[in-house]
Amino acid sequence: MSRISVRGFAVASATAVTTVGAVVGVAAGGTPAADDNNFEAAAADTTLLADIPAGQQAQVQTASLTQQADAQASAADAAAKKSAEESARLQAAKDAKSKKQAAEDRIEAEREAEAKKKEEAERASRSSVRDASSFSAQGSYSVADVQAMARQMVPADQFQCFSNIVNHESTWNYRASNPSSGAYGLMQALPGSKMSSAGADWQTNPATQIKWGLSYMDGRYGSPCGAWSFWQANNWY
Repeated sequence: MSRISVRGFAVASATAVTTVGAVVGVAAGGTPAADDNNFEAAAADTTLLADIPAGQQAQVQTASLTQQADAQASAADAAAKKSAEESARLQAAKDAKSKKQAAEDRIEAEREAEAKKKEEAERASRSSVRDASSFSAQGSYSVADVQAMARQMVPADQFQCFSNIVNHESTWNYRASNPSSGAYGLMQALPGSKMSSAGADWQTNPATQIKWGLSYMDGRYGSPCGAWSFWQANNWY
């Protein structure tokens, strides 16, 4: 039953009771209660259920239920849409995070592969380096002989830096001597006797001088290229 129908019943009942009470009161010689007018006024201003045809009552009830159903359906659609949008947002964030992680993993794998490749190349270069003692002693050596020895003793990726320093210091003359300072040999060691730590034949064997020069550059600058960088900035090493 609709809100209007219930109100109609209530007012109708109150009106009926009031009317009966009035009739009884008159019949008994009494005076009707003052509140009767209020009930009658309320009844006059209210649409009674009896005044609404049965078909219209059904229409009112149906319209009310339809409105409620429409409102509920609209609310459900809005909630479903919001839920779908939130799910899509979360999935998009998850996908973006996965892509970022995959990219970072790929970069890290490439970096590790490159480092491993470089390490293997350096190891191969070191393993191919000959020691000074592996060269047979000669009475004299040409510049080409000394350079060939250096190529076999100095790691390939460091040779150009080593060569740059030797070329500036002695132009590959293993007997080069500086009378004023006492510097001697390919690397112009000062004093030349320092090179005795690499071998007693340091004055006559370029392989011994190359061995000492490599040890000095590695120990002080990390590598011949480190020594060359310093030389370029200071004109000495």
